[in-house]
Amino acid sequence: MSQYRSFINGEWLGTTSTLPNLNPSDLSDVVGEARLADDALVADAIAAARHAFRSWSLTTPQQRADILDAAGTRILQRKEELGTLLAREEGKRLAEAIGEVGRAGNIFKFFAGEALRIGGEVVSSVRPGMTVEVTREPLGVIGMITPWNFPIAIPAWKIAPALAYGNTVVIKPAEAVPACATELVKILEESGLPAGVVNLLLGPGRVVGEALVASPDIDAISFTGSESTGRAIAVKCVTSGKKVQLEMGGKNPLVVIDDADLDVAVEAALDGSFFSTGQRCTASSRLIVTSAIHGQFVAALQRKASELVVGHALDKATRIGPVVDDRQLQQNLKYLKIAAEEGGQVLGGERVERPTRGYFMRPALVIGTDNTMRINREEVFGPVASVIEVADYEEALAVANDTPYGLAAGICTTSLKYASHFRRHAEAGMVMVNAPTAGVDYHVPFGGRKRSSYGPREQGTYAREFYTVVKTAYVKA
Repeated sequence: MSQYRSFINGEWLGTTSTLPNLNPSDLSDVVGEARLADDALVADAIAAARHAFRSWSLTTPQQRADILDAAGTRILQRKEELGTLLAREEGKRLAEAIGEVGRAGNIFKFFAGEALRIGGEVVSSVRPGMTVEVTREPLGVIGMITPWNFPIAIPAWKIAPALAYGNTVVIKPAEAVPACATELVKILEESGLPAGVVNLLLGPGRVVGEALVASPDIDAISFTGSESTGRAIAVKCVTSGKKVQLEMGGKNPLVVIDDADLDVAVEAALDGSFFSTGQRCTASSRLIVTSAIHGQFVAALQRKASELVVGHALDKATRIGPVVDDRQLQQNLKYLKIAAEEGGQVLGGERVERPTRGYFMRPALVIGTDNTMRINREEVFGPVASVIEVADYEEALAVANDTPYGLAAGICTTSLKYASHFRRHAEAGMVMVNAPTAGVDYHVPFGGRKRSSYGPREQGTYAREFYTVVKTAYVKA
């Protein structure tokens, strides 16, 4: 059994307090055991990052690029191995897990290039004999709090830009997924990253997360997780003057119009709603369908969903892996019960038994719902999608936007008119046309509107807005 420890100033450390890391596909498979950090280790990690910032922030772009590129290469070389570990730890089916690892490797490769493209401006002053230079500098020590649903990709898309722009890092992954974060930090160490530049803390949010947010030696917090936790972090960061970046989920609509290609629409809904066991903040949880195509769409989607093989994440036949843990499984089942009590008809969604003991449930489609029901207002975060029948495109757009969230939105249509109008008027940070709402590229900005996101965007060149500060210098000849 593997032992996972915190990584502080180049050393692997931990307390005697432990937490088992169980395979949600097979609860008899103990992936490892995490030795948790305490307040003293948290303080040591922050101090190490603060000390390392002095030298790391002054390294050349080439030095940072070389380390990031080497890390990306190592991740891609170990894609199958790390993908298997991810599938065991989080429950994502193997093909998706390997794909996530590949994405993490590509993210490091991308930001290796970005380290060499940190630009600035030289402009003429309005005053004679004066030159103005606008440059970007590292922000400082970044505290990172990451979720369990993308245990290597999300740490990668936070750590890579932070390092590319000369910052140091203290990262706290979700307690459920210590293994992937540990392997990622090991790869960075093997790639030549100096001690103290990235520090890993394993432990609960009430100890590690709260300490990062409260510390005066942390300059910024990047958080991905629940809205309630994110809002509390935002208040504390604004009060203390920390820069903050929050990604907090969604209740994403996929609109299906009369003229949609039925096969395209069903595949987009199937992928967006149920793949990755629905455990994606960009999942298509509200399917908004016009009356003329509603019956055909529901019948086709129900048939396709019932054919999806639910099983062990490492079984190549599996299309839907387990839910991450019992708490999440019970939450999924609770929302299906509430939906039925509010008048919805639940198709599927049963807990299922498999040869190994795990957290398996069938994908659920809830029909006969309206946009006032809790199933359409609150994020479930499981393989659960509800269907809302509407009269026409205008009502579909209104219902799509009638949500406190605004991360992703999609439309299936063969009409350029509707596609163009939806792209402009959907109140979401990301819009997909004839494609699943889940599934995004790593080289373009990621983020939403309303309660889904707060602060600068993640990923792509837009990441520099969070991880750098702008300096304006005036020089008189």
